[in-house]
Amino acid sequence: MTETPTPASRKILVAIDGSPYSRHSLHYLAALFPGQADIHFHLLTVVPASGLPAGSEWMAESERLNMLGPATRKNLNERREYLQTATESLIAAGIAAERISSEARPSRAGASADILHEARHGLYDAVLLGRRGASKLEELIMGSVSADLFEKCRDVPLWIIDGEVDSRRFLVPVDGSPNSLAAVDHLAFILRDNPRAEITLFHSVAMLAGRPPAPPEEYYDRWDKGWCDTHLTRPDSLFHAPRQLLIDSGFPAERIFWLQTFRDLDPGRRILRQALQDDFGTIVIGRRGSEVSKGIFRGVSDRLLLMAEKVAVWIVG
Repeated sequence: MTETPTPASRKILVAIDGSPYSRHSLHYLAALFPGQADIHFHLLTVVPASGLPAGSEWMAESERLNMLGPATRKNLNERREYLQTATESLIAAGIAAERISSEARPSRAGASADILHEARHGLYDAVLLGRRGASKLEELIMGSVSADLFEKCRDVPLWIIDGEVDSRRFLVPVDGSPNSLAAVDHLAFILRDNPRAEITLFHSVAMLAGRPPAPPEEYYDRWDKGWCDTHLTRPDSLFHAPRQLLIDSGFPAERIFWLQTFRDLDPGRRILRQALQDDFGTIVIGRRGSEVSKGIFRGVSDRLLLMAEKVAVWIVG
C-alpha cells in the first residue's frame, strides 16, 4: 500500500520589537492562522548591543551575553517579557502553544542583517514584520528594517504588515510571468488548508506593458514539464495556471476568483486601489530578479510597497 506523503510543515519567522507595529503583526497572525496544526511561528526580537568590543560578533553567544552592558541587559529582559506576552496573546487567539517559539537576542550585525541570517539559516518559509511609523519619504532617505530587508531578502518571501489588518481576502496580481506564478505557488503552500482565506487573481493590462508571455520552457526548473505543457499553453493560462496551482495544493476552488481591469497606466497604483476598494487585506506579488534594470520609476513591487497603507504585502522573489 502506497502511503500519501505528509505535507511539508511551514515555518514563519516573525520579527517583533514590542512596538505598536509589532502588535499589528500579531493581530494579523491571530486573524489569519488560528486552528491550523501544521504552521509554526518563531517570534524573534533583536536588541541593539552596547558595550561590546570590536570583533565580539565572532564570539560564542554565551561569551557575548557575559559582556553586555547594564542597559542592554535590561532591554533584553524587557523584550523577553514582551515575547511571553506576545505568545500568550497568540495562544488566546487560538494558535496552539506548541506552534509558537520565541527568542530575544543581542544584535550581532544590526537588526535587518540578523533577521536575514536567521531566516536563511533557519530555513524559514517567510519573514513577517510590521512596518514602522516612518513616512514613506523618511524610509527612502533614512532607511528602515523593512526597507533594508526588501532590498536584500530575495531568497525568502517577505511579509510586510502596514496597520491593523482584519480582512482574510487576498489579492494576487498575475501577468503570466514565472515570478508571478512563483508568488501564487508560495501562497498555495501557505494557505493550502486555511479555512478562512479567499483569493482573487487580478490582472490589469498595464502589467504586461507590451511584454509577450514567457514560453513554458522558462518554468521547467520549478514546475514539472508535464504540468507546464498542460496548464501554461492554454488560451486562458493567465488565470488558469495560477488557479490550478492553488487547487493542486488543496485550496478550495469555490474560494478562488478572478478579476480583470483595463484601466490605469500604473499597475502598482491600480493594484493598491483595487485592494482598498474591495477590502482585500493582503496583496501577494512576485518581483523580477535583482539583475533586471528598473529605471528611475523602479519596479511594480517597489512602488506598491512605497504606497501601501493599512494592508499586508507579501513580496516573493
